[in-house]
Amino acid sequence: MSVIEVNDRNFIPEVQCSEVPVLLDFFGTWCVPCQRFAPTVEELAAESEGRYKVCKVDVNAAPGLVQQFRIMSVPTVLIVSEGREALRLVGGQDKAQLLQALNSISA
Repeated sequence: MSVIEVNDRNFIPEVQCSEVPVLLDFFGTWCVPCQRFAPTVEELAAESEGRYKVCKVDVNAAPGLVQQFRIMSVPTVLIVSEGREALRLVGGQDKAQLLQALNSISA
């Protein structure tokens, strides 16, 4: 599966109504740490096999979501489960940390 771009319009069907946990990556196109983190997010999406969903939110294109989740810096990763924020990780994470976070929610 590939990374799904999420914005204020498609957040509810893609994230809030998801039947599986969602890794939600808030990023900025101008953000160098976000650019370094992007390949990790892509890898997780490619390996998800339907166990979880991987979505990205461009903070400049989705001000409503930035405000709703009180995003103060990027990259910020949220794990959303059953429509609610279950876990928040600020800053670039490695793949093992993200998988551990997803597994802790899925378990």
